[in-house]
Amino acid sequence: MADVVTGRELAWRLFMRDLKAQYRQTYFGYLWAFLPPLVASLTFIFLQSQGITKIEGTGIPYAAFAMMGTLLWQTFVESMQSPLAAVTKAKPMLAKINFPREAILMAGMYMVGFNFLIRLVLLFLVMAVWKVVPTATLLLFPLPMLGLLMAGFCIGLALVPVGGLYGDVVKAIPIVAQFWMLLTPVVYPARSSGLAGVLATWNPISPLITTARGCLTGQPLDQLFEAIVVTLLSIVVSLIGLIAFRLIMPHLIERMGG
Repeated sequence: MADVVTGRELAWRLFMRDLKAQYRQTYFGYLWAFLPPLVASLTFIFLQSQGITKIEGTGIPYAAFAMMGTLLWQTFVESMQSPLAAVTKAKPMLAKINFPREAILMAGMYMVGFNFLIRLVLLFLVMAVWKVVPTATLLLFPLPMLGLLMAGFCIGLALVPVGGLYGDVVKAIPIVAQFWMLLTPVVYPARSSGLAGVLATWNPISPLITTARGCLTGQPLDQLFEAIVVTLLSIVVSLIGLIAFRLIMPHLIERMGG
């Protein structure tokens, strides 16, 4: 915790550096924060509009349902990619400069938070366009969002020891995330029966996505308890992961060769 406090200024400087580098060299700039989830949701919206798929029970217009789900999912995926991406990017200076290693993790999560704030504007725009009126449940929205961020972060921390040595992990994450999205009620309502129901029950991200979207749309929060449990477990696992990160990093830096 002392190193987290000590490294907060360095983390902010690394975040500002990465932010300028990320968007300065692109034509669309900040649009890239929500273009990938938008494209993913438009695919399912097109299939639904053409009758190729028939998804019912969303409670709100399907276009708004799918866009909200994919925007929330993208935040989870980015938080999962963040620790490994931060370590990989900082590899040249890890062996040469003595600084709190937690700073690079904090900088990565700052970037995830910044991108989420951009998507939050789009989320409320989607709600306005499709006339989705929020209720008092909107006040609970930070809880499942914290769960999504922490769940992705603890998974990302677990991937650092292997991903820091083998680039295959970085390449595999988008592939796994795409398949995982289809097993999560991102673009369809959660099922309670069949194989889809089993997968939704044991998928720890399902209650977080469902609850976050329910908070925005005023729908019943049937999985609020599960979302709270997953959030608390994610926080505990993340703290354990930070301890493991401190123990592993000297050996990992030596193996990576700086």
